[in-house]
Amino acid sequence: MVYGATPSGIAAAVAAGKSGRSVLLVEPTNRIGGLVTSGLSHTDFHSLESLSGAFLDFANRVETHYVETYGVDSPQVKASYHGTFGEPKVNLAVFHALLDEQPRVELIHQHRLTTLSQTETSPQNRIESATLVDPQGNTQTVRAKVFIDGSYEGDLMAMAGVPWRAGREGRDEHGESLAPETADDQLQAYNFRFIMTQDETNRVTPVAPPGYRREDFVGVLDAIESDKIQRVFDYPSKCIFKAHLPVLPGGKYDINDVSRGLVRLSLPGKNLGWPDGTPEERQAIHAEHLRDQVGLLYFLQNDLEVPPEFREEAKLWGWCRDEFLDTDHLPPQLYVREARRMHGVHVYTQSDSEDAAEGTRAKFHPDSIAMADYGNNCHGTHHEGPRFGGKHSGEFYNPVPPYQIPYGVLLPKEVDNLLVPGAVSSSHVGFCALRLEPVWMSLGQAAGHAAALAVQRDRPVQQVDISELQHHLHADGSATIYVSDVLPGSPDFTAVQWWGAAGGLLKLYPEGTPRKPRGKRLHGQYSEAAPWHAVELDKTLDAELEQRWRALAASIGVPLDVLPQANGTTTRGEFIRAAAATSGQ
Repeated sequence: MVYGATPSGIAAAVAAGKSGRSVLLVEPTNRIGGLVTSGLSHTDFHSLESLSGAFLDFANRVETHYVETYGVDSPQVKASYHGTFGEPKVNLAVFHALLDEQPRVELIHQHRLTTLSQTETSPQNRIESATLVDPQGNTQTVRAKVFIDGSYEGDLMAMAGVPWRAGREGRDEHGESLAPETADDQLQAYNFRFIMTQDETNRVTPVAPPGYRREDFVGVLDAIESDKIQRVFDYPSKCIFKAHLPVLPGGKYDINDVSRGLVRLSLPGKNLGWPDGTPEERQAIHAEHLRDQVGLLYFLQNDLEVPPEFREEAKLWGWCRDEFLDTDHLPPQLYVREARRMHGVHVYTQSDSEDAAEGTRAKFHPDSIAMADYGNNCHGTHHEGPRFGGKHSGEFYNPVPPYQIPYGVLLPKEVDNLLVPGAVSSSHVGFCALRLEPVWMSLGQAAGHAAALAVQRDRPVQQVDISELQHHLHADGSATIYVSDVLPGSPDFTAVQWWGAAGGLLKLYPEGTPRKPRGKRLHGQYSEAAPWHAVELDKTLDAELEQRWRALAASIGVPLDVLPQANGTTTRGEFIRAAAATSGQ
């Protein structure tokens, strides 16, 4: 059973279904896809080379939709940026199509978890069943061999009695420079990701939200008079609503909080009750954010004290008539950037995504089950001063090299049949590198394959064989180490990923090679491939590297007599292919 049809939960269900397991995917709301179908259409990653596995498959399908609908050379295909910038309604359709292809996966909506039944065994407990309730009060009890918590909040994990944290660790607990001096309960702020348009034919005029009070917004007038605010909508700064560029297909914009801006949409402190809140408490927080953010827009569009140039500009924007039809064209979900975080087998911290002591890569994880390249990113955890014109604190945007994510982040210590790819085991700072939908989908994919192996081998999830799990992930197109020049779809992908998982791609560049976390900027937050992360399969194998690779091959049981020697013509690719062939890669 997978609880939560977020992108992570969907990826987990699809992976387990493809592996031959029967899966029940349970979504508490009436809409699957989490934030990817609720306004977050401008996907967070840096280089296309960081995308693999479940998210890459999803993006390719989104692009295919636009190709088949509008033509290969259409502006819609170009605007989709290889399928990573899909309209919410398209993303929703693609997720449903992905699930429909899996006959072993059953999806049910509007069923909320109420209780878990567990048996106490040694050394770990085991979940036997989960009881769900629908809006009419009908209950259903589900028995499963493995449970996966795909929710953003970690609701199933918490109900199972697994330790978790919300808030921030102190700097000394994990030696994190981005952490505060002392621990506190501050939580990364939330906001909505509105989808808006200036297209008159598809534009719906915003109305005042329930509970709107003019006096709550008059403070923005002083901010508008500042030279720090030049427009209502713009990108990336000196505005109130960040309208992400490039524009989405259909002339739509993904609207977000302005990082380090004078006026913010994210509301630190207003979300502290969310992680462990009841459905009613969470709905109240949702309503408060909606009243604030829709109310701010309504004020800017209609209040006569707003300078005419700002008011007229604001009036050019509205909701999209063809999106979110059941919720008055507003996103049904709040952007829950951070809620509970499991305290599991491996607590992912700042150092896990920083430069290794040697070489050009980040810290090496031989038990890696995913990789990413975005870096630690926090929109703030506290607000100082007035609502408008004050300042967020606890905000950081930390560039790092592409990094690996170990299996232990999915694993609780206390329960032997539970995997948690959403509220993963991490510090606050570490979570701020993992809280991205492509990463969550990779973690979900890993959880799905791990669950299938645990059922197949009849063993606890903590005892799943890492090399076997990595083999399944590589075969499913999911990378566990960043390789900029051998991507999914390449005939060498699985061999290179296997060799990388063994440590074969470390220190490929000369000592002293300058470290750069990102490649040349393309547009916005997107860049070319990270430098110094290529394997260069056609490059001649030199004697020094051959010696290191032979020692590695011997340590993992590869017969040395099958490996070619460095003779001036042998390439790196020939060596890796020969080694991989002996291991069934």
